[in-house]
Amino acid sequence: MVWIDLAAVAAGAWCALLFVPWQPWRIGERLETDSNASARAVLDDVTVLMPARNEAAVIARSLAGLACQGAPLKVILIDDGSTDGTTEIARRAGLLDLTVIQAPPLPPGWTGKLWALEQGRLAVTTPYVLLLDADIALAPGLVATLLEKAKRERLALVSLMAAPAMSGFWDRWWMPVFIYFFKLLYPFRLANRPGAATAAAAGGCLLVTCDALEGIGGFDALRGAVIDDCTLAALVKRRGMGATWIGLTHSAVMLRATDLAGFWRMVARTAFTQLRYSYVLLAACAVVMGVVFVVPLAAIFASGMTARALGLAAWVLMGLSYVPTARFYRQSPFAVAALPAAGVAFLFMTFTSALWYARGLQSRWKGRDYRRGPA
Repeated sequence: MVWIDLAAVAAGAWCALLFVPWQPWRIGERLETDSNASARAVLDDVTVLMPARNEAAVIARSLAGLACQGAPLKVILIDDGSTDGTTEIARRAGLLDLTVIQAPPLPPGWTGKLWALEQGRLAVTTPYVLLLDADIALAPGLVATLLEKAKRERLALVSLMAAPAMSGFWDRWWMPVFIYFFKLLYPFRLANRPGAATAAAAGGCLLVTCDALEGIGGFDALRGAVIDDCTLAALVKRRGMGATWIGLTHSAVMLRATDLAGFWRMVARTAFTQLRYSYVLLAACAVVMGVVFVVPLAAIFASGMTARALGLAAWVLMGLSYVPTARFYRQSPFAVAALPAAGVAFLFMTFTSALWYARGLQSRWKGRDYRRGPA
């Protein structure tokens, strides 16, 4: 009887996800490069801010993507204490308008990326800024496509979730699942509504107006934010700076494949922050994840036809919710069947994040430990 009840709850939860009005599992919000946009846009309006910390392996390819945008772009690379020759490689990349800034030592209360971006922002003179991670390559014309969308729809902020490199087993399997979960936490359809409380952005490729940045107080307004991109979007919406938009794309690609250890650190960096550093919410999350991911498979192997049928129904509904993501990233059909294992793994990554916090760490990234303040 217990398995029947639990399997029924799991099936009901997946059914509800499929039919909620905003349908976060769909791939409706997407933007690909427009080959004609570069001929229509004036890229003099845009300055690219690229924070870089030990990116020697990828920086040349990232800058090569900027060189193919159809017109000279102002690019400011902010070196965040690199020790691997990142800036020397960048200077040899041949960009026509590249400025390299050395970020001052990181002050207390700031994350490294935001501190670097603030140094670059102070040197910007254009009306738009493109925040671009150093490990992302853009397809030709994408900057113009972003700029045209921002102007046409009067958006203060436009961001794209870059496509994974898909060059290794863990990268092919884990990264699309990570994006799927991100869309469940931050439904794009809700985030893109001007009046909705939900706000989301993808900081790896983000175009924002300088007026909006100035209006929220620059990056100082989110200096210690761990989930800095979504915090930026929330501030832009909350302070009336304008509408925001987030979508998926194949036209911006992550250059670096993620192995299991790297992926684990990436998720653990923000997972407990998502739960507002609450152990009560962590316990609730564990229960919910257990019910929706573990129970369906367990019920299939339980005694009783009703429990098995409900467990199978929950598993099928779960798979249906993931099919659009799997198709978008051209994943193997087996990725759908393995979704329960991914859900359990994400839960353990969240436990890692909570353990870091219990040990005094708010986050850990790029070789830096960010200590948490007093509770």
